[in-house]
Amino acid sequence: MVNNTAHVVWFEALRRTDVPRVGGKNASLGEMVATLAGRGVNVPPGFALTAEAFWRFVDANSLQPVIASALAELDGGKLSLAETGLTIRRAMLRGEWPVETVEAIRLAYDELNRRLGQVDIDVAVRSSATAEDLPEASFAGQQETYLNIRGERALLDACRRCYASLFTDRAISYRQAKGIDHSKVALSVGVQRMVRSDLGGAGVMFTIDTETGFDKSVLINAAWGLGENVVQGNVEPDEYEVYKPLLSEPSLSPIVGKKLGGKGLKMIYTNDGDHPTKNVPTSKAERASFVLSDQEILTLSRWACVIEQHYGQPMDIEWAKDGVTNEVFVVQARPETVESRREASAVKTWHIKKTGRKILSGVSIGEAVAAGKVCIIESPRDMERFVDGAILVTQTTDPDWVPVMRRAAAIITDQGGRTSHAAIVSRELGLPAIVGAGNATHLLHDEQEVTVSCAEGREGFVYEGIADFEVEEIDFGSIPATHTQVMLNLANPAAAFRWWRIPADGVGLARMEFVVSNHIKIHPMALVRFDTLKDEDAKQTIAAMTAGYEDRTEYFVDRLARGLGRIAAAQYPQPVVVRMSDFKTNEYAHLIGGAEFEPKEENPMLGFRGASRYYSPRYQEGFALECRAIFRLRNEMGFKNVVVMIPFCRSTKEADRVLEVMAQNGIRRGEAGLKIYVMCEIPSNVILAKAFAQRFDGFSIGSNDLTQLTLGVDRDSADLAELFDEQDDAVKWMIQSVITKAHEAGAHVGLCGQAPSDHPEFAAFLVECGIDSISVSPDSFIAVKRTVAAAERAALETP
Repeated sequence: MVNNTAHVVWFEALRRTDVPRVGGKNASLGEMVATLAGRGVNVPPGFALTAEAFWRFVDANSLQPVIASALAELDGGKLSLAETGLTIRRAMLRGEWPVETVEAIRLAYDELNRRLGQVDIDVAVRSSATAEDLPEASFAGQQETYLNIRGERALLDACRRCYASLFTDRAISYRQAKGIDHSKVALSVGVQRMVRSDLGGAGVMFTIDTETGFDKSVLINAAWGLGENVVQGNVEPDEYEVYKPLLSEPSLSPIVGKKLGGKGLKMIYTNDGDHPTKNVPTSKAERASFVLSDQEILTLSRWACVIEQHYGQPMDIEWAKDGVTNEVFVVQARPETVESRREASAVKTWHIKKTGRKILSGVSIGEAVAAGKVCIIESPRDMERFVDGAILVTQTTDPDWVPVMRRAAAIITDQGGRTSHAAIVSRELGLPAIVGAGNATHLLHDEQEVTVSCAEGREGFVYEGIADFEVEEIDFGSIPATHTQVMLNLANPAAAFRWWRIPADGVGLARMEFVVSNHIKIHPMALVRFDTLKDEDAKQTIAAMTAGYEDRTEYFVDRLARGLGRIAAAQYPQPVVVRMSDFKTNEYAHLIGGAEFEPKEENPMLGFRGASRYYSPRYQEGFALECRAIFRLRNEMGFKNVVVMIPFCRSTKEADRVLEVMAQNGIRRGEAGLKIYVMCEIPSNVILAKAFAQRFDGFSIGSNDLTQLTLGVDRDSADLAELFDEQDDAVKWMIQSVITKAHEAGAHVGLCGQAPSDHPEFAAFLVECGIDSISVSPDSFIAVKRTVAAAERAALETP
């Protein structure tokens, strides 16, 4: 066993307070090895060269005068940034190791070999600056990491190169921008068992949603090979999202997002000493496969929670999977420094009013909108061409790009994912960015006016021209409390996390059909009857979309459960009311493969829709897939806050048939606390409210359909628009009547129409009737909440 010296210290002897001694990265590694290994977190062993070893190297080679002189000439304008960095790095690379430091490194490397039972073990050699990874100073990748280093001589050379990387152009520029004194920063070097992720996979994970600040999510990115491609944004990685609060139950699998990335390249090792790694194309099998299994995703997520709990703050974590042993490791952890510091009581929201043609799309970073002229930059060498305040467009970025990124209004890259360098730095700078856009550098041109929108969910869009948009700041601290629940109408899983800070009482309407049409796109019966499908084009498309699923119907169930899970997670543990599919036949027919299964109707609004489909031989097998997704959502993923709602149920006889079919598919009212609601949108629902209340736990008034069927007015008719009035006395009588009858039967009553958002006096009427909840679109929430509060105060003041 080697004793710790002034030069070398083993990870297990370090703690997070040792940043001055070994820098942020190594202090964090030591903290995890020493304190979290016992809780199951797998961290590769290793040791660190101390800051003291760095200063001894500098002193032994008389480098301090060289460094000070070069930096003084930079400040005086006599040397350029590039010349300054090159001068200092050359001097450091020519430096000789002090004898005692060489001996300490040799003994530590021999001990690491002994511990692992190997000879000349491969190691990762990582830079760890003493001013690095602090909450106020955390841009990614300022110093170098060297991988797959083998043997004592190669190790000493890699350590020396790490020292030199303290003075890369980007590191010098970064410290200047942050006001950090160059002479006060030392460099520690971490030497760690190499995880053979070149034969497996690697990536990063955050214990917070990086776009919205939603603090109950773990976000994991993964690619084949070494993790540098994920960090640098050279590939489109897999993306997984996990809901943290349900991870404590071992039997649950709360994975609410799984997106298969393109993963066109992977970084592997070479035998070339000058170029130890290279990128090679991935195989078709690799591109079509997820890097991590569900069990590995859950394991990493649980470790992320352990790490976050230990550090007491959101974390940015690197992980790697060894392709030889199939072990998964955490190889680095640092504080997340953007969303975790965001002001929680007030947020800005961007509302797009009018846009030009949509040009391209990609992964949305941030939630803002920016407009301006395009400036395409191919290389950091051309950054002097950049016009301040322009939209920076390039293929990908690395730390050398930071100086020009600071000057941009928004950023668009061809390559990269949510955890790429461009994404991380854009968040640090508070800029909207669209990464992984594919061909932005080809479709856009210099000085072209465009609008970059990251305000529409997880997908960002580039529009032609300068769009009409507005910015609103919402202060949640000013929102009054109300007895009447005010809930949200949500449909888009991709945008669900945007609204987590709103103090809503749950989701009053989650539209299943939106998830089907936008995230699944295939008619469920086309999956059930795939083998007999007549439309060959649809058959080929479905085969391609469902590749990787042995059972094609699992594609529908899996994507529907995860999409709804994202909405359920955003408001957990508040109730989330999921309405079973309510497409009309003409809408169903537009799904892939749908035309073969839908009748042509003159009036689909009053035709084969809602409850009538669920027990019909035409659709019953498709409805069974919906039920499977709900069962998985509640029982396997753990979202017991989900309430199921049946739309357009015409009679109590139909209600009984639907409930029977649901029970056959494992969805039983009252089982595991399940509540089932019914939409109140047909006069028969009001007339027989007490009878419906015996079969369902609650009603949700659909004011659009109820108005249409009470007044006999086509809601889509422009000629009859002035007759369509949700505040007509007949409609108000219907609403008041069902509230009274439902309450007498002990059932909940809510309303999920648009009327309370459009007409404050209508919201006041609902409060007077004693409605239990009102569900509105997120952008109407505050106005309706205030109206409800005013109506409740008025009711109390009325004698």
